[in-house]
Amino acid sequence: MRLLVKVILVVVASVAVESSVDLMQKMTVNFGRAFEVCKKELDLPDSLNQEFFNFWKEDYQLTNRQAGCALLCMSKKLDLVDPEGNMHHGNAQEYAKKHGADDAVAKQLVDLIHGCEKTAAKIEDECERALNIATCFKAEIHKLKWAPDMEVVLAEILTEV
Repeated sequence: MRLLVKVILVVVASVAVESSVDLMQKMTVNFGRAFEVCKKELDLPDSLNQEFFNFWKEDYQLTNRQAGCALLCMSKKLDLVDPEGNMHHGNAQEYAKKHGADDAVAKQLVDLIHGCEKTAAKIEDECERALNIATCFKAEIHKLKWAPDMEVVLAEILTEV
């Protein structure tokens, strides 16, 4: 009986992680749709494409300030941040729920980002701050084993073009 309970718990945990990966994948695809618009608006170089392709790779470090500018622009396009660049908690939670998160997971994601915002609060440059928040958020998502496969994300984005 104990073995059966353990097997059930492992299966349930695996399904929860898998669905969280799917959630992050959907959110990343939608978030990525704003990338080209922001790239044109901010006159950013094509070299940033590689930065975003590598974003979810655990060992990859984003260091390009312009990537932070693009992330901030994309967040504004999706109404995830206010004009001052601070996360709009309600909109961020709704964004997660729109992509399949339940209330608890949506709150967990918002809490993760909020915690990352606190660690970057003293960074004056808004693009550097956005880059720092994204790097922190990525690390937290990897700890949860929720990071999406960027090849799948890229394939989904390319099928829409």
